[in-house]
Amino acid sequence: MTFVQVQDALALYPLFAFLAVRFAISTLALAPFAWRSLRTLPRRGYAAGIGVGVFLAVAYGLQTAGLELTTVASTGFITGLYVVFTPLLALVVFGTAVPRALWAGVALAVVGLLLLNGVPGGSALGNALVLGNAVFQAFQITAMERYAPRYDPRALTFLQMATSFAGFAVIAVALGELEVPRGATVWGALLVTGLFAGALGYLIATWVQARTTAARAALVFTLEAPFAALFGVLLADEVLGWAGWLGCTVMMAGILLAEPAAARTLRRIAARRY
Repeated sequence: MTFVQVQDALALYPLFAFLAVRFAISTLALAPFAWRSLRTLPRRGYAAGIGVGVFLAVAYGLQTAGLELTTVASTGFITGLYVVFTPLLALVVFGTAVPRALWAGVALAVVGLLLLNGVPGGSALGNALVLGNAVFQAFQITAMERYAPRYDPRALTFLQMATSFAGFAVIAVALGELEVPRGATVWGALLVTGLFAGALGYLIATWVQARTTAARAALVFTLEAPFAALFGVLLADEVLGWAGWLGCTVMMAGILLAEPAAARTLRRIAARRY
């Protein structure tokens, strides 16, 4: 649902300024709850939180830039492709074997992406940016599968938000974009994404990833895609057409087909000792 709010806000407020203020709100909201755990967090925990925060910042930068150009539905479904990318990244980085079912999921995802490029109001460049976001989302989720059970979720979440805020603030200042937000549309999107989708959402996700299986977490996370399409149609008056709906269906089939492979890969990575 926040995709619709962010898209409306970006029509009135600069991209990197929006992201800087959004993550500033998340950082401030988490600070009272995280400072004690930060005092006892080891250096490796700081390195993990900052490193995962870099992945998160790049993912959100690409996703938000893509959302400015393409549709809400396309953004939601293409973001869900991180499930497909996770085992592929494990193959490249760790040499983990990739089952045949995943390659079928990749093929379906590519077909779905090609169909989505023809959706009215969509953009090949916007879709490509969101696709890049899905790659970095896969890095972020894979890293959290490894670190979430080891360190305090409040400290890890705070460091991710703070790292993202620092990165976007530097870019916004360098581009001369940083200005005081104005208007209910902009502030509404900033508060909802900063407090709920950012601080609370990632705190809960970090806590859950330390206590549930990767398969269950992946299944819940992929529901972002159909809900994004639903709210894009209901709130943003998007028209997907037969090609768009077919693309969403094919892409969702690819995501679901790839989920077992993604879950097994995440379990193997989490079990490694470094």
